[in-house]
Amino acid sequence: MPRFFIPPGAWARDRVTITGRDYHHIRRVLRLGPGAKLFVLDGDGRMFEAVIETVQKEALVALLTDEAPALPEPPVKIVLVQGLPRGEKMELVIQKATEIGVAGIIPLAAARAVPRFTGEKAAHRRSRWQRIAVEAAEQSGRGRFPLVGEIQDLAGVLRGLPDGAASFLLWEAERATTLKHVLRAGPARADVYLFVGPEGGFTGGEVALARSAGVVPVSLGRRILRTETAGLIAAALVLYEWADLGG
Repeated sequence: MPRFFIPPGAWARDRVTITGRDYHHIRRVLRLGPGAKLFVLDGDGRMFEAVIETVQKEALVALLTDEAPALPEPPVKIVLVQGLPRGEKMELVIQKATEIGVAGIIPLAAARAVPRFTGEKAAHRRSRWQRIAVEAAEQSGRGRFPLVGEIQDLAGVLRGLPDGAASFLLWEAERATTLKHVLRAGPARADVYLFVGPEGGFTGGEVALARSAGVVPVSLGRRILRTETAGLIAAALVLYEWADLGG
């Protein structure tokens, strides 16, 4: 059955009201009407079976019939700090990172990042990126969707690092420490931050700043990966070694 995350204000006891893009998808794409079944999720890990009860011009009401078990989230919460890439690559990163199981994504205005978003343009991009994360979470069967944060510079992200988090910066110039070695040396942490540079990577100054904040520069191996690939590989490795990816 199709799945939809429903915002808090649309819940009323044993019913939900669905509007906007989800309404359009249900009615125009899936062509569902009264009596059709679907799953609705509250974004906090709860999922319910529901039956479409009434359909209006711009909204429909679904009756909650039973609570269903939602897929549990990975025991390790990964925040992907992704340097802003060119073009539409950020959308791909957000979609695939959500499917893999990351808990949050912070767009990073790194020194070598070409895109620069401010004001309304930044807000519009963030809204679009968040929608992509929600849709990817619905498609992949997750019970929660990752939050896409505001665009920040490196210093801002470093100031917000929580105590006890394991933080790794992917750096092609690192030769001594690999992510695989660090993960297998353990122990596993509950919170992991992965820093990925844009095209051109991080500057030496950014690496030094990250080191001073306790972030560990690591290598993913001999081959240099594109920015839209590196973070996804790193997230998958963390979830494989420290969490539930792979069974």
